Amino acid sequence: MRSSELDVTPYAALAFAIFAASTSAILVRWSTAPSSVAALYRVVFTTALVAPVALSRHRDEFSRLARRDIGFAVIAGIALAVHFAAWFESLNHTSVAASVTLVQTQPLFVALGAGLVLGERVSRETVVGLAIAIIGAAAMSFGDAGEAPLSDATMYGNALAVLGAVTVAGYVLAGRSIRQRVSLFPYVTVVYTACAVTLFALVGVQGHDFVAYPAREWLLFLGMAIGPGVFGHTVVNWVLEYIESVVVSVAWLGEPVGATVLALALLTEVPDLITVVGGLVVLAGIYVTTIERERRREPTPG
Repeated sequence: MRSSELDVTPYAALAFAIFAASTSAILVRWSTAPSSVAALYRVVFTTALVAPVALSRHRDEFSRLARRDIGFAVIAGIALAVHFAAWFESLNHTSVAASVTLVQTQPLFVALGAGLVLGERVSRETVVGLAIAIIGAAAMSFGDAGEAPLSDATMYGNALAVLGAVTVAGYVLAGRSIRQRVSLFPYVTVVYTACAVTLFALVGVQGHDFVAYPAREWLLFLGMAIGPGVFGHTVVNWVLEYIESVVVSVAWLGEPVGATVLALALLTEVPDLITVVGGLVVLAGIYVTTIERERRREPTPG
């Protein structure tokens, strides 16, 4: 099967972005700052890295942005803020594997929204791939939870992770729609700014200190911005111009696999056999979904 450069490059970028995003849970676990503070500075530093590029290369485009696109970009930023706040907090109450897996149930919500809002046709084969990946993700979560009875705190953490899934689905759908018309850096600058303002208000309401953190924490905040922020979310927003939202959201299910491997290496959280098998099933689901998209894109002979 032949693929043009444009076909190959977005998939390579998406794989790289998923790997970069997999480091997020580890960095959050290492941080001792309040979860909303960690989320705030991740986004603030990410904005500081992308905004100069947007202003230097796309200054004129900001003045041409339609109010509708600005409005939906702001909504996407608020959704991203809720996602970060809910997911980061969930990591304080449940394991990395469970938290990352549950937050990646978002393809279910993306698939629904893609059909209703974006008019993207979800093929039968794509649904099969999505179902396979979700089953694998569920197995990873159940395997992790099976190590001990579910406490109220764990259930709370799991519920926060699901909230993070719903809100990140809205973020992905908005990105898929707006990125067809707006360049990458102006779009992410608006989104990240709205996200940072929302998180700033949340930190203020919660009464957390804004600056009294040791140098180690600031390095972790910067790491969250560079890895999961710039090389993760920003690259995914670039990919959304070329790949359907459902395919991108299913690919995101690779994040719990990467995060679980990193948790084993860096946090000594040892996954059980069910978690390992579930991770392989997730990868199989991603493969089925991706191959189906390429098959549909391939021109019919004659």
